Amino acid sequence: MKKSLVLAMAMALGVTASAYAANPFSDVPAGHWAYDSVAKLVAAGVIDGYPDGQFDGNQLMTRYEMAQIVAKAMAKGAEVDMLAAEFADELDTLGVRVANLEQKQDNVKITGQFRYSYANYSGDLDSHGNKLRSRIWVKGQVNDDWSATAMLQNIQNFGNDEGDEKTDFQRAYVNGQIGGTKVEAGRLPLYLVNGNLYDTRADGIVASYGDRFKFTGFYVKPTDQDRNFAKFANEDTITAEYGKAYGLKVDGTIGSHVKTTLGYTAFEDGDAYYNQGWNGTAFNDTTKMNLDNDRIWNLGVAVDFGKNVNFTADYLKSNFDGFTGANGKHYKMDDDGLILGLSYKGAKASDAGSFGLYTKHYNQGRGTVINHTMNGDYGTTGFKGYMVGMNYTFAKNMVGAIEWYDLESKAVGSDIGSKDMNTLWSQLMFTF
Repeated sequence: MKKSLVLAMAMALGVTASAYAANPFSDVPAGHWAYDSVAKLVAAGVIDGYPDGQFDGNQLMTRYEMAQIVAKAMAKGAEVDMLAAEFADELDTLGVRVANLEQKQDNVKITGQFRYSYANYSGDLDSHGNKLRSRIWVKGQVNDDWSATAMLQNIQNFGNDEGDEKTDFQRAYVNGQIGGTKVEAGRLPLYLVNGNLYDTRADGIVASYGDRFKFTGFYVKPTDQDRNFAKFANEDTITAEYGKAYGLKVDGTIGSHVKTTLGYTAFEDGDAYYNQGWNGTAFNDTTKMNLDNDRIWNLGVAVDFGKNVNFTADYLKSNFDGFTGANGKHYKMDDDGLILGLSYKGAKASDAGSFGLYTKHYNQGRGTVINHTMNGDYGTTGFKGYMVGMNYTFAKNMVGAIEWYDLESKAVGSDIGSKDMNTLWSQLMFTF
């Protein structure tokens, strides 16, 4: 590093002197472009040149010499945290304590994400989706054990002629440790059964304990799970929402390549609404119904075959096997689910040219789906079928993906609407 660059950096960082001193260096005469700056740094005691009385501004400096300048600038109150972190070892040799500077510098981190996605649906939706999703994440370190995280999201939907836009706080939670227990509390992300049961936000608390065998419990209010769970050919629907959810699971590892999980989840205090007579803009009548509590057991395994190939299997069993509509008719539904997944490699945002291939097979009854992680249209009465996809990193922090879903709804009698649900989904995501 040349001294001329260090000089500019030091002045930009606010190193000043209350009085000017005569410039002592014979190779920086009056009229030189750096004369005033050198004089300031000499007066502030930040630089002192070489024993031969020269500044040698074009000479490369050693790290130790640079550390001396940083140390003197710190002593004068200059904001040089990044430089102090870079030269921490040399400063330590000089007896300057900078152990906490890097932590201070990273106390608050702001990251972001832009995702444009396009989806073409056939079947239940028979339309297309065209969205831009923007997310800003803010994470602050409260102390050594606790941090706070917030996420603001904006969605612009271009899928209709008018378009619509929505901005809201999707996440706001703290996480840390109480003894050996890890805790998250607030409006937090809840990810159940690899996203096949539930994958969105919830208000509540999640606690986990253990390493090789990790026990996790949660108690939350689902915040984004209103959806149809029955749709009829005459456009009548039944929608549901739950007041609370809680559960417990244990994750374990077998060797270095196999992971297992066993879990139990309950969704309770649910209300259902039988919506009748769709007139194009609203339902003519909505009747409130009691919704039985959903209780789901799940068992899963994940196996790594080397570094690049991963296989997953999840089985779910629900107590929900159907419902009785406001019309008095009972509709029988499947009460279990099986999801098989296989993946090869995976695109990494930091590694241009990296890619991944993946596929999943689904066979899920309605009671095993509350809010699914998939990007395809998965209907309202349970579904079966498959998906295939790939992702690719075009440049650092620019990742694209494309997925095809071929699904069929688990119809409940002859008065259920379309059975086929095919989706071609794509995205381009930028992170910063």
